[in-house]
Amino acid sequence: MEGIITQHTPRTVEEVFSDFRGRRAGLIKALTFDMVKFYQTCDPEKENLCLYGLPNETWEVNLPVEEVPPELPEPALGINFARDGMQEKDWVSLVAVHSDSWLLSVAFYFGARFGFGKNERKRLFQMINDLPTIFEVVTGNAKQSKDHSGTNNNNSKSKPSGLKVSSVSKMMSSPPPKEEDESEDEEEEEQGAVCGACGDSYGTDEFWICCDACEKWFHGKCVKITPAKAEHIKHHKCPSCTNKRARP
Repeated sequence: MEGIITQHTPRTVEEVFSDFRGRRAGLIKALTFDMVKFYQTCDPEKENLCLYGLPNETWEVNLPVEEVPPELPEPALGINFARDGMQEKDWVSLVAVHSDSWLLSVAFYFGARFGFGKNERKRLFQMINDLPTIFEVVTGNAKQSKDHSGTNNNNSKSKPSGLKVSSVSKMMSSPPPKEEDESEDEEEEEQGAVCGACGDSYGTDEFWICCDACEKWFHGKCVKITPAKAEHIKHHKCPSCTNKRARP
């Protein structure tokens, strides 16, 4: 199948992780921003279909490869058959879980193929584990662990504080000063904020905007909104919420 196998096979931990991140980004796009297209592509009347994430951060729905055994582990087969028999939210969550499992199998297939030792496998898993799963991103449950947010001062992230007076206030390029009477629980919760699109954590040097419908925060670049454009938006809806409204 074209595009499923990379021209350059990853051989180091860093290359395998880069391959993992590219495929993961493509799968997240399919289950969020490209949801309408993905939903329509998964026609239950078609044959068994699989969702593939590609290393170049794109995705495709296609028939499984005919080669036996396949060059790479195959994703879940027949995701289209369950589409109309489940609530859409549950179906997407199920596809997300299977996609997470597939990503891990591909990454550790490369590790086994090229003889990764115990320390290399452990390092690869730790790099992967620092990212929210696709399931967490899709369901909005993505949070960093407290240990991770507290042990890396250089990369510590804080949630864009809940300015919910209006849509215009739901955007920021840097976090507002904390009130002295903020509770410790609120501070810990703020450290776990991640972008609802890419799953990466909040950074103080990045512009963020909040969706009025789902209350999730997004990098401006992920939803193609600039600070200047945001100034003229009264009610912002992320692509996922917009697509849900447009779908019959």
